[in-house]
Amino acid sequence: MAEQKNVQEQDINQLRKVRREKLAELQANGKDPFVITKYDQDAHSQSIKDNFEELEGKKVSIAGRIMSKRVMGKASFCHIQDLEGTIQSYVARDCVGEESYKEFKKMDIGDVVGIKGEVFRTKMGEISIHAEEVTLLTKSLQILPEKYHGLTNTDLRYRQR
Repeated sequence: MAEQKNVQEQDINQLRKVRREKLAELQANGKDPFVITKYDQDAHSQSIKDNFEELEGKKVSIAGRIMSKRVMGKASFCHIQDLEGTIQSYVARDCVGEESYKEFKKMDIGDVVGIKGEVFRTKMGEISIHAEEVTLLTKSLQILPEKYHGLTNTDLRYRQR
């Protein structure tokens, strides 16, 4: 039991170390994510979904935290969570540029980004934003908490005081 906790702590510490290394690399390249203090956002996720008919094909700008990311070669999907909810974003290498796409692939879950792009509906029917520009606003140095697994030790979970 103590071994498992120690291994988990080592894994978390390793993940934190990797995130700090990514931050140091960004700062060394002159792309400090903590310098941007203002980002012009003109829409929120829920308002885009509610007004899809009016906004389809129009450019919007949103900002939020990356909650999930699926990288598939030349294109990726990510879910961005803002004040009103979450929305999917489609990031393609051909649209954002090769250098920007490489930077996007290095971003972690929990990072705060700004996305400018066109509103559209995917083949699966999900309302999304086709990104033309992705801006890293803040680097997340802390790992987001586990959402689905929670407390795995059943003795602690069911212990009564």
